[in-house]
Amino acid sequence: MSHRTRPLEGIRIIDLSMGWAGPLATRNLADMGAQVIKVESCERFDWWRSWEATQAWIADNGAEKSPQYLYVNRNKQDITLDLENPRGRELLLQLVATADALVENYSGGVLPKLKLDYSYLIEANPDLVMVSMPAFGSTGPWSQFRAYGSTVEHSSGLPHLVGDPEQAPTMQHVAFGDAVGGLNGTAAILTALWHKQRTGEGQFVDLSQVECLFPLAAPGILHQSVHGQSPQRFGNAHPDHAPHGVYPCEGDDAWVVIQITDETQWHQLQDVVPSLTAFGDLNDRLAKREAIDACIGTWTQQHTATEVMRTLQAAGVTAAKLNNGQELLHEPHLHDRGYLQWLERDYVGVQPHPSAPFRTDAGPIPITSPAPTLGQHNHTILGELLGLSADELQKLEQQGIVGTNPRMPQREKSTQ
Repeated sequence: MSHRTRPLEGIRIIDLSMGWAGPLATRNLADMGAQVIKVESCERFDWWRSWEATQAWIADNGAEKSPQYLYVNRNKQDITLDLENPRGRELLLQLVATADALVENYSGGVLPKLKLDYSYLIEANPDLVMVSMPAFGSTGPWSQFRAYGSTVEHSSGLPHLVGDPEQAPTMQHVAFGDAVGGLNGTAAILTALWHKQRTGEGQFVDLSQVECLFPLAAPGILHQSVHGQSPQRFGNAHPDHAPHGVYPCEGDDAWVVIQITDETQWHQLQDVVPSLTAFGDLNDRLAKREAIDACIGTWTQQHTATEVMRTLQAAGVTAAKLNNGQELLHEPHLHDRGYLQWLERDYVGVQPHPSAPFRTDAGPIPITSPAPTLGQHNHTILGELLGLSADELQKLEQQGIVGTNPRMPQREKSTQ
């Protein structure tokens, strides 16, 4: 794609984050043109490259094949620095001195132990914007707790609102906490950078990933406050609307969701499915959910999910098919919008990348480069930007402070 000016060109961000939330926040900024420099180390690399590294995984270049890592680290540069080594720490501070912002999502206590928390970073760059994204924020009794996306999700109370009422609260395994935290992280960084542009002042921004989920759990929180108890879970049903659910269609594991929220749509659905004329107003429907669902299921199983969706949408009824990954890759709607951009990358070949969901008249924002390999830009950043000579870089590699190959972490020496 030809180059076009992107809104954040000229902004430099140091990315110390790992996993999904922090890297997603910075990837959104990289998509908009910011220079995002991801900092890993050869032993403590981004854990989204692998949950459990082994020597065999290293030998097979596993660090460069993780779909999750590739997805949230495109358009970035990558260097390695051993931050536990004084020279590695010194080089990071030199890099921070050139930056507009820094983002991290370590567990509480990690950066203070390395003497790289905000109080140290602003000595190198007094105008720095730093966004810290721990699971539970930087203060409070939970600030030192470790967590992953599902931990955050359950801590927010959201599972009390979804799932089968006869079963334990559902663990979604899609890590809502990470995704929502990442989007809020992007907003936090942009807000702080706008403040800096207006005032010249940097600042420390404390983002709690669990608090990012509270707006989704707000109905449950308010219900508890008003009624003194948690709301009932309804599964795929809805407490105030019927029919409302997911229905089987013709074919293997094919489904469609149908949501009726007013009388107009109900009558339109009755026109398509005549057996539903036996049921009346909302009160009648709420009392006869199972019978209504059975009638709808009998009809949907005679058609493909695409046929059901198109027929109902044409009749003015809210409905959508459940798409799997293969279908989305070839979905004409997404193709027409240019949503998927295909990039070639070492070790994995040509792979699809989802575009930013917003675009201008010029079309989707171009994805200019795939996710970097480990330490891919050591010479560009440490050499050209910080001015290290080739001999200095070679010495750093020999000392293990920088590198381009992952290593198994060395066991700490016994203190006995």
